[in-house]
Amino acid sequence: MLKAHVFALLLAVFGVTALSGCDNDGPMENAGERADDAYENTKDSVEDAADDAGDAIDDATD
Repeated sequence: MLKAHVFALLLAVFGVTALSGCDNDGPMENAGERADDAYENTKDSVEDAADDAGDAIDDATD
């Protein structure tokens, strides 16, 4: 029974330690977030352009 309590305590301590290390973003994390943002912005721009082109085609054929 004591081994189970010690194991649970060690698991909790290591879990908290591992999670607390995630608070500070490093340069690679920041670069990844910027790349994600750039991808999303590009995707949104392409979708908007495609919608505008579709609307223009619809207007021209009416």
